[in-house]
Amino acid sequence: MIPDEPADVDVTLLRRAFGAFPSGVIALSALRDGAPAGMAVSSFTSVSLQPPLISVCVQNSSETWPELRGSRRLGISVLAQEQHQACRTLSTKDGDRFAGLTWSAGEGGAVFVTGAAASYDCSVHDELPAGDHTIVLLRVHRLAIEPDTAPLVFHGSRFRRLDDRAEPVIPA
Repeated sequence: MIPDEPADVDVTLLRRAFGAFPSGVIALSALRDGAPAGMAVSSFTSVSLQPPLISVCVQNSSETWPELRGSRRLGISVLAQEQHQACRTLSTKDGDRFAGLTWSAGEGGAVFVTGAAASYDCSVHDELPAGDHTIVLLRVHRLAIEPDTAPLVFHGSRFRRLDDRAEPVIPA
């Protein structure tokens, strides 16, 4: 293990460097007291096929994660490229984050944003402290994909589109 050293990295520059790596954006949502609760998350990745695990990173200062963590099931919606306004709405600190969004609830209270590129019905598998964030491992129970729906891409603090002219990757 690398010993802790005082950080001499400029936080503003580090944030910009992290933003150089494009990511998708998801809605992490569940029913709480009969209403949808959720947030937008850009730190989402696949972890394992067996068991089926994915991860998200949430800020320790999040007021939404404590509401969601006790849910029996959580819905992850991979937002589609046309859903940038949904991302903005889900990112607000105040007000109804689901205002103007069409959504559905699954068994166990997972909430899914309609029109997403993919949806995962998950439960919390584990949580790991990681600096000013918590890495949340989620076990996938059910999923659905819309293969012709392009995802919303976030890069350099802006929403971007995938280039449909890109050559497909041929597995080796």
